[in-house]
Parts: sequence; C-alpha cells; structure tokens
Amino acid sequence: MTQIKREPRMLNDISVSAPIECEGCPIRHRAVCARCDSEELTRLEEIKYYRSFEAGQTVIWSGDKMEFVGSVVSGIATLSQTMEDGRTQMVGLLLPSDFVGRPGRDGAAYNVTATTDLMMCCFRKKPFEQLMSETPHIAQRLLEMTLDELDAAREWMLVLGRKTAREKIASLLSIIARRDASINSNGTAGPIVFDLPLTREAMADYLGLTLETVSRQMSALKRDGVIELEGKRHVTVPDYPRLLEEAGDDSDGGLMA
Repeated sequence: MTQIKREPRMLNDISVSAPIECEGCPIRHRAVCARCDSEELTRLEEIKYYRSFEAGQTVIWSGDKMEFVGSVVSGIATLSQTMEDGRTQMVGLLLPSDFVGRPGRDGAAYNVTATTDLMMCCFRKKPFEQLMSETPHIAQRLLEMTLDELDAAREWMLVLGRKTAREKIASLLSIIARRDASINSNGTAGPIVFDLPLTREAMADYLGLTLETVSRQMSALKRDGVIELEGKRHVTVPDYPRLLEEAGDDSDGGLMA
C-alpha cells in the first residue's frame, strides 16, 4: 500500500484570535448557536475558543482524533478525501456558519484545509457533547444543519451528474453568492459582490472539469453579462435570478447554500 506523506501539523503555531462576543458574532443567526438563549450562550462561552489558520494550512487530517468541534466564522475551507495512491478529491466546501466535526465520533471523516485565511469558533468536544444532551436548542439546530447539508449533497450530485459545464460553474457561483448575501444580511435582490474563495484549478477539481473549461466558461459568463470580474477572484453578480437560470435553477428554489 502506498504511504501518503503528510505535512506535520502546526497545532502549536495556530494563532488564537481575539474573543468575539456571541451577540455580535457575524454568523450568529446561522450557526449552531442560532436558537440559544442567553443562559445557553453563557454556557457555550465557557467552552469556546478561537483558532485561525492561514490559507493552505491543514485544519485536521482524515482519521485523526478531533478534540474540538466548531463553526467557520470567516473564510472558506475544503473537505477532501485522499486515496491510497495519493489522489485527492475535493468533496465539499465549508463556508461561514458551517459546522466542523461530528459529536459522538472520535475521528475526522475528511481532510479539512483552509482555502483562505480561516477563523473558527471552536468548542471543546466532550463538554459540547454534554451540553447537547442538556440543551435541546443546540441539538435541534445541529439536526437542522445536518439535514440541510444532506439536501445540499443530493443537489450537488445533480450538479456533477447532469449539468453542463456552464451550469456547473453557475451553480457553484450561486451557492457562494447566496451564502455571502445571507451572512451579510444583504439579500439577493440587488447586486452581490464577493471574492471567489477557490482558484480555477480548485474549481476544476471540485466540479470534475478541466482548467481550460473552467476558464472558458467563466469568460463566457462574463461576456454575457451574467457576472462581472475584477481580476480572477473579485466577482459581482448583478442579477441573481439570472445566475440561477444559468445554473438550471429558478428563483424559488436553487441549490441549498
């Protein structure tokens, strides 16, 4: 069996960010703590801490023991799986407010890698599991998020299996645009502006396309006025419903974000 060489983990070198009060947290309305009352937030405060990771840094390797669970506060991370021969497949994105880790499971199921500079609100795992058993609001919200994640995975199967290259690109952009609008409470009625968190190489890997196809389709969407590009990463979506149409969805549904 081929041995996969891993870079050493830098857990001792991860910088700890300044504390953020729960009431002022930018992901408060979408995170696992969204339904918590003031007493429950106080209990969470007692077991939480912040970690920041640089772009490209591994948060956790698949199979490693996880001593924490938590939420992405800012930045983007990828979920990937590495096969025995060293090939790696990206299987998901972690966007702000997404939950990392599984209560009741000791090991990590996937590699988690920071794609951009990443800040996470972490909870010590055992105390969090205890709090879940005593706090229905947390358990209920985590169940809702898990079901949303399952729906998103099923929708993504459709993207990868049945959509054209142009629709795949538009679908990915719509997911990121919708989440950005939700986190910033801007809605999708007007233009949505965001920085694309993935390189075109990473987009190609995630979508099962070639780099040339991704570049060609991004240029086509720009030429047709569906998106505006400043450089390769800064994206403006002037008309979100039109982007959904290009993705093969509609303004009443679309992909789960």
